[in-house]
Amino acid sequence: MYKLFATIFFSLGFSSALCAAEGGGVSPSPYVLTEVFGLPLTNSIVTTWVISLLLIVCIRLLVGSPKLIPGKWQAVLESLIEGLKGLLEPIVGKKAFAMTFPLLIGLFVFILIHNWSGLLPGVGVFGFYDATGHLKYWMRPANADFNATLGMALVAMLAWLIISLRVAGPKFFVWELFGNKADKKETPALIYVMLAPIFMMVGVIEIISICFRPVSLSFRLFGNVFGGENLLTSMTGMVPYLVPIPFYFYEVLVGVIQALIFTLLVAIYIGLMTNHDEEAH
Repeated sequence: MYKLFATIFFSLGFSSALCAAEGGGVSPSPYVLTEVFGLPLTNSIVTTWVISLLLIVCIRLLVGSPKLIPGKWQAVLESLIEGLKGLLEPIVGKKAFAMTFPLLIGLFVFILIHNWSGLLPGVGVFGFYDATGHLKYWMRPANADFNATLGMALVAMLAWLIISLRVAGPKFFVWELFGNKADKKETPALIYVMLAPIFMMVGVIEIISICFRPVSLSFRLFGNVFGGENLLTSMTGMVPYLVPIPFYFYEVLVGVIQALIFTLLVAIYIGLMTNHDEEAH
């Protein structure tokens, strides 16, 4: 088993070193392989389709139809779901949990698998030479493409808006952004009135902050995954054997952390609007 494990990493290191020598590292943008119905088909899209299809097929083959007494792989998936449920439900609140959980677990699993996709043999290694003599990879980790991370962030924020309006209601949504948070019963009337424009300005600042959320979500994930790809390419380019192996395990950890951070931030954004008691509503 050790020999097989070492052989895989040695071959990856040697191939990555060649790629680094040819192309000078990982390209910041994906390569367009061809066009489908006039739309560009990039290597990151190909990786997204292949990895997602493999994930669906593996789950269907390993788990099959859910059973009352779960098998080994069904128990693993149920443990993952229960763990995420216990983590996310207190954040988003019970009212929003049923609507929010499919989105959050989908984001977590999708991001995690595609963060790890760059560690698979063949991803970011094999390709073809274009007319200029540059090597273009057939496959590239989806989250090393800023278009993919920005798309997920925009979908997450659109879901945030829909869930917040449905659970909290438009009235509470507007009040949470611009409303006077001072206690009217305990605050003198003059001070309460003077606080109103201040809270309006705070609401404007909050709107600006919300507009930047997709940017921060997408750049954080893209930067870490793309940086990890460059780290592996650089290390294998300098020392192809043995030395890069710890960095592969490091990227496994980074993949989990970044998937969890992205999911938790989306949950927190939703919870800020939906996780309130009845008195607040």
